[in-house]
Amino acid sequence: MKKTGTDGGHLTRGRWSATALAAMLMVACGGGGESVDDKSGNTATSLSAAGTSAKSSSASCLNRVNNTFEKLLECVTLDGVRRHQQALQTIADAHNGIRTSGTPGYEASVAYAAQVLRDAGYLVTVTDFQFQTFITLSATVLEQVAPGPVGPLVNNIMEYSGSGDVTATVTALTPPPGDGTPGCEAADFAGFPAGNIALISRGGCTFATKAANAQAAGATGVVIYNNTAGDLNGTLGEAFSLNIGATGITQALGQQLAATPGLVLRLKTDTFRGQATTSNIIAESRTGDPNNVVMVGAHLDSVNEGPGINDNGSGSAAILETAVQMAKVKPRNKLRFALWGAEEAGLVGSTNYVTGLSQAEKDRIALYLNFDMIGSPNHVFFVYDGDDSDATGEGPGPGGSDQIEKAFEAFYTQRGVPFKGTDFDGRSDYRAFIQNMIPAGGLFTGAEGIKTAAEAASWGGTAGQPYDPCYHQACDTFTNNNDTALDINADAVAYATLLFSMNTSTVNDQRGKGNFRMPALKPIQPPRAPN
Repeated sequence: MKKTGTDGGHLTRGRWSATALAAMLMVACGGGGESVDDKSGNTATSLSAAGTSAKSSSASCLNRVNNTFEKLLECVTLDGVRRHQQALQTIADAHNGIRTSGTPGYEASVAYAAQVLRDAGYLVTVTDFQFQTFITLSATVLEQVAPGPVGPLVNNIMEYSGSGDVTATVTALTPPPGDGTPGCEAADFAGFPAGNIALISRGGCTFATKAANAQAAGATGVVIYNNTAGDLNGTLGEAFSLNIGATGITQALGQQLAATPGLVLRLKTDTFRGQATTSNIIAESRTGDPNNVVMVGAHLDSVNEGPGINDNGSGSAAILETAVQMAKVKPRNKLRFALWGAEEAGLVGSTNYVTGLSQAEKDRIALYLNFDMIGSPNHVFFVYDGDDSDATGEGPGPGGSDQIEKAFEAFYTQRGVPFKGTDFDGRSDYRAFIQNMIPAGGLFTGAEGIKTAAEAASWGGTAGQPYDPCYHQACDTFTNNNDTALDINADAVAYATLLFSMNTSTVNDQRGKGNFRMPALKPIQPPRAPN
């Protein structure tokens, strides 16, 4: 068994060459024309806040003060946002296909984004922190060696798996209903042939318990198959430190393998587990009331499995382009853009940031806007349910969150776009803010959830399929995008950012610039899509 990963070690940071960074900046400078056709041939409606259609050249946008909704929305274009996404894709291509926090691909992403924000004139701080992480250093291999047909098998490595490369006979434990808790007790491995790979059904206890019991019995690898239809994406938990490879497969494949006599598999896992260093980017406007701060954030990192261009290159790119096009604006309130690290490791970057603030510093934050996955291919236009009007899941956000929700609803209404509430389920970077009673809101176009027939009737796309079929997969690339959704949502990001940078009176009663009140608009069409 060749150990190529390091358990319990420290992962050093990568470097991004000045030449390569310059190339990325040339690819993704702000401005440009706007294309609005999505992959399915649908066309977005390009309306400014005043309800007119407009486009703008790069030169005029970068040389004027985009301090009205009409001017700003002319200049925050789909092409501009897509150029930032292309830069992130190019970075991933140069770094093993990923931009995971703690890896050179993420460090290159930070270098790129920080330079864009500095060039736009913001006060930029890159803050390092350490976190516990799990990173796959090379592709996981599971392949059938004997009997034929031989070849690779689809699998998903368990998070916090150890490293190894073993080819061995497979011993399948008694599956349910013969054993309702397979692999959960040491007795389940009585007579297990040392050196074999263990094949175990999901159910009855944690994956870590199954893997620990298997290694104690002499197993050299662990393959766990689902106990229901669908892929198995599991974690052993960050406390798991045993050096044994573990991966997950579907129920159908697991049952097939368990019924195969004389089965020999190869399992190769190459991982890092331990402390890594990563960073957040904070960029502030040079003007604006420092006692009334408007924060706009998105996570910059990807998962281990892919480049993360929708999750969350979409939110990051929209924020970067908004920041570039607002560079000459003098906001009434201090504007603070944040690109978070280690979100995919458990919202670490945003949590680290908020918990590191004094109470006085928290009190100065008027609100937080979060943009995580805003161009999903099979999208729905979701708005975070600040007032819990949908009465599902968690309760409302802190006071003022309802007004943030209404601002986005007003935007979609004037565009004639149906929208739908989504719960504050704690799965993105708003969590630390609402836990500290800071009003929050934002947009989302869906992840692994399944689109309903009613949603397909409202937004098109395919019912019965995930909102993002490439969620947390290698195929979350530059092409994993719906241009219509991203175009409309990029404008929504810009709209809300300018609105609240000028006036937060609806959220916290602080006096704002008078002509930037939240518009009261009559619905052009029903304000909410059917549930």
